[in-house]
Amino acid sequence: MDWPSPPPTSPSLVVRSPRQTVGLLRNRPAGDHGPKPSEVYGFVGSITTVIAIAVYLAWAYTPEPWLHSLGITYYPSKYWALAVPSFVIVAVALSMAIYMGFNFLATPPPTSFNTIFGETEVSTVFFSIQFTVTSFWSLHFHLFFCILYTSASQCL
Repeated sequence: MDWPSPPPTSPSLVVRSPRQTVGLLRNRPAGDHGPKPSEVYGFVGSITTVIAIAVYLAWAYTPEPWLHSLGITYYPSKYWALAVPSFVIVAVALSMAIYMGFNFLATPPPTSFNTIFGETEVSTVFFSIQFTVTSFWSLHFHLFFCILYTSASQCL
């Protein structure tokens, strides 16, 4: 069994920046193995998130005299350890409430004439987008069940 030869070491394969690394990873040959850029970004992102949470918890729960004994004297007030998560939770809750409110505003009430079907179709306008829906309610129920359960040639 012949092993593949290593790639040539040409000056074009020398990487001088992260952008060149990403460019080489995206344009690699089909038989090339190794991690994809999305996998690398996901791994780096997850490790960064774990480190950020560890630093946040250490800052939030470590007493100030311990931080001073470690030589850490420049850090935000402990007030922000509770304020920022509270602001984020309130912002998420308000955005969900606003989203539901927009949905209620976009939906016509049940008594609106926009929800009543015509003889063959209904044309409705929401947010300046017009669409047409063909109504099955305009079919007689005998014809509807005949088309549904038998061949169409017997119904005509």
